Amino acid sequence: MSKTDDSPEVLARFQGELDLVDILARQLLRTIGSHAEFDELLSYGREGLLDAARRFDASRGVPFRSYANFRVRGAIIDGVRSMARLPRRVHARLEGLAAANRHSEGASEDVSAPPAPGAGRAEADAALAEHLAGMATAMALGLVAHTGYEEGERVSVSQDASPEDAVARAELVGLVRDTIAGLPKEEAELVRRHYLEGERFDHVAQSLGLSKSWASRLHTRAMVKLTKRLRGSAG
Repeated sequence: MSKTDDSPEVLARFQGELDLVDILARQLLRTIGSHAEFDELLSYGREGLLDAARRFDASRGVPFRSYANFRVRGAIIDGVRSMARLPRRVHARLEGLAAANRHSEGASEDVSAPPAPGAGRAEADAALAEHLAGMATAMALGLVAHTGYEEGERVSVSQDASPEDAVARAELVGLVRDTIAGLPKEEAELVRRHYLEGERFDHVAQSLGLSKSWASRLHTRAMVKLTKRLRGSAG
């Protein structure tokens, strides 16, 4: 379907947030550097924005720009990961950014625990701290996750990790393996298969019969629980 086949409402959402694509593409270009062209990032981002404009559900109470932010960022990251051979460190950064973005996207869509009416500053600060800690856990897992996808699906990555990086990765992976055992079955399987076994997140979700939106919410809940358990293990 081309943009001309979409409703005026969808087109208005798309046209109204094109500046967001430019902003996010420039931000991610600083991470990717010379491994991608700015115009390529714009193209991936616009596809993500159009998809967001089509899928947006105003009844959820999330502003479209906030919703589109995650979709556009994710589309750019996914596009770059699929397009070329990348140095390991660049790919790891992208994996970390993708994981943090997925955590935030799931949090924005998860309405199972809305803030209590009249919640004070302390509650808001605690919620923000929990969210940031979950993002940090997701990013750390993304940075050390298995990289590359099956033929035609995986990105070819140069294997230039230092011994120090390898040790740090092994320690974190071992700790995560121990802690995911206590997660609910679907959350544990999402984390294990995506981060530890290298399967694409959307493929894991599909095999479990989960929509992308629901899988993102389960991922966010898993990151919150993992963060608490990893803190306890470190204590």
